[in-house]
Amino acid sequence: MAKSIQLKEEGNRRFQAGDYLQAEALYSQAIIADPTNPALYTNRAMARLKLSQWDNAIADCSECLRLSPNSMKAHYILSQAHLALRAHDDAVHHALRAHALCIGDEANANNGSAGKPSHQNSLATITAHVLRCKKERWDHLEKRRARETSELEAEVLELLARERERALREADESGLGEAGRQEVEDEWRAKADRLRDVFEKARPREDRKRRVPDWAIDDISFCVMVDPVVTKTGKSYERASIVEHLRRHPHDPLTREPLYISELRPNLDLKQACDEFLEENGWAADW
Repeated sequence: MAKSIQLKEEGNRRFQAGDYLQAEALYSQAIIADPTNPALYTNRAMARLKLSQWDNAIADCSECLRLSPNSMKAHYILSQAHLALRAHDDAVHHALRAHALCIGDEANANNGSAGKPSHQNSLATITAHVLRCKKERWDHLEKRRARETSELEAEVLELLARERERALREADESGLGEAGRQEVEDEWRAKADRLRDVFEKARPREDRKRRVPDWAIDDISFCVMVDPVVTKTGKSYERASIVEHLRRHPHDPLTREPLYISELRPNLDLKQACDEFLEENGWAADW
């Protein structure tokens, strides 16, 4: 046990110095000496993140969660690794789990982890990470939608070209002559032009980046707010989210100061802004 602690502390020093390869090696030795300490796995996972060893970092965090299911740090690192691998759903899932642990009593149980920041700093960092995960997932889906639209246009135009060739063959077989053939050509060219025009008119709306502004997002549920209320410190939340939080934990999620439901006030200006945003961007309701 003493050897494991010594190796861990030396690994922490190497990590702080930016020597992530040596830190990873020291944490590995510490794990061999004490494989039951969950903090060793998250420490090594952090080093492996710095070394871009995404799969190895995921393996370490999975082992940590086997030993300590409510490790906020493990979920946070897992989210970062999954995001690097573009596993967006997994990244969002673990980011939200880390956030839930951070704002709940469970987060306090993890204060033995090396290098754990203060609660308030952790919450701000993880909240920003959740938003990043959601935005990157949305961008990924937008690119896929754009690609699928482009592929659909190409497929429909190809089908149209085949129909044009069939119509021309029928015109030749019917003996319509050059004039008849030209009439068929003009008809199908007009159809292709109309089809391209339809896709072109739809493209600006499809290609437009669908972004939800940070001011519209509730930092507890991470959904667009529809009934925002403001706390004594001026921070706004969705009413349902902050009321549920205060029923379980009667303190401000950020400052940890006492806060009661009766002290919440409607943020009418923000509500109007969110209403207008949703009116123009109905897709954001499912963001």
